[in-house]
Amino acid sequence: MKELEILGANRFDAFTRTREGSRAIIVQDGMILLSHETVSGWYLVPGGGLESGETPAECCVREVEEETGVIVQPLHQFLTLYEYYEEYRYISYYFICEAAGHGQVHLTEAEARRGLEPQWLSLREAVDIFSRHQACAAESEEKRGSYLREYTALQEYLRIV
Repeated sequence: MKELEILGANRFDAFTRTREGSRAIIVQDGMILLSHETVSGWYLVPGGGLESGETPAECCVREVEEETGVIVQPLHQFLTLYEYYEEYRYISYYFICEAAGHGQVHLTEAEARRGLEPQWLSLREAVDIFSRHQACAAESEEKRGSYLREYTALQEYLRIV
């Protein structure tokens, strides 16, 4: 498993807060499952924050079902990304997963307001979207960082498959 760092331009000299989360790369027939925020147009690899007592793999399964309604089986954790922005260190555990069934979408109020929907895109299209991370800096550092994170993960995924 590979470990990589992303250093945000707005990072502080030292981090005082850490947030851990898991994300799932689910590819079927050349299509990848993404979470699409229809209000903003943002795309993200499905996933979210670890809850107390939860393993990264358990978090991956729970978050993907909550966001997309797809039940996944994590096959392999292939990447850990450490990101540093302002006072935060974000740790993202990336898993290669296979779809194993359908469950129930359970969006948070914030996700519902953002119009979060699952969307299958070609892997090539997803890489293209996330490759424009630097252009997102004009919109927000958060979007630039999110797209850089997802682009980095997809590049690593493509390197190993």
